[in-house]
Amino acid sequence: MGILDGKVILVTGGGNGIGRECALMAAANGAKVVVNDLGGSLTGDDAGGAGPAETVANEIIAAGGEAVFNSESVTDLGAVEDMVTQAKDTFGGLHGIINPAGILRDGIFHKMSEADWKAVIDVHWHGSFNVTRAAVEHFREQEDGAFVLFTSTSGLIGNIGQANYAAAKMGIAGLSRIVAMEGTRKNVRSNVIAPFAWTRMIASIPVKDEAGAKRVERMRTGMRADQVAQLAVTLCADDAKHVNGQIFSVRGNEVVLFSQPRPVKSVSRLEGWTPETLIEHGFGAMEGSFTDLGATTSVFPYPPV
Repeated sequence: MGILDGKVILVTGGGNGIGRECALMAAANGAKVVVNDLGGSLTGDDAGGAGPAETVANEIIAAGGEAVFNSESVTDLGAVEDMVTQAKDTFGGLHGIINPAGILRDGIFHKMSEADWKAVIDVHWHGSFNVTRAAVEHFREQEDGAFVLFTSTSGLIGNIGQANYAAAKMGIAGLSRIVAMEGTRKNVRSNVIAPFAWTRMIASIPVKDEAGAKRVERMRTGMRADQVAQLAVTLCADDAKHVNGQIFSVRGNEVVLFSQPRPVKSVSRLEGWTPETLIEHGFGAMEGSFTDLGATTSVFPYPPV
């Protein structure tokens, strides 16, 4: 018996990294799995082909599970609608979507091309819209459905050189929040995970100094994709139906619940504010509560558990 017995789960980006581990773990926990992966490169410059998705599907079947593969792109709403149809036609339904599909095109913002901006936004942000929009009506009709979307500490906290990625990932957090709010009465859930895991995305990080090399080595040895998959799969389970609209992170053996934006300080002036008084008094009163410009490593400076 598994926590996903009787469930049908679609996993995007399921041919590599976190997606692969999610597909394998969902199947190991009783789900029938549609494994989607475009089979492209890390930057999304080529389509690749069905190879990675088919390999993972065959691995599931060889282990005694049930799976089919799909090699279409999450950037195409029609293609994602076809994935939903494929799940229904093949396995008789769909109960959850885990969506870690993604690409990277890093670069300092003042040198970032429009093409690199749009490509990352299209896969991550528009792709997340597509997978939620393609299935949300089906989930509402059956009054059961779980979306597990993926954000990043690059957006939640910040990392230099990833403006496109950070913008998309923050947009996903906002999208998930509204899907959760609108879906709760119909038992449609949406949560997001900001993963720490050694994947080809992390392996692409340039190492510029000894400290950077040590940090990357900690990630390689201490933060695995299967640890992220544990949470992603669990969020699709019936016993996790009360978990909705949350932002999590997985860092090795840590599961972190993130806060969501709420007011932290306010200043009032009965006669109203002017630019001069804001500079003289307002900003000074709030400055102690400003969020610093530290990157992710400043918030998580310690080795993973």
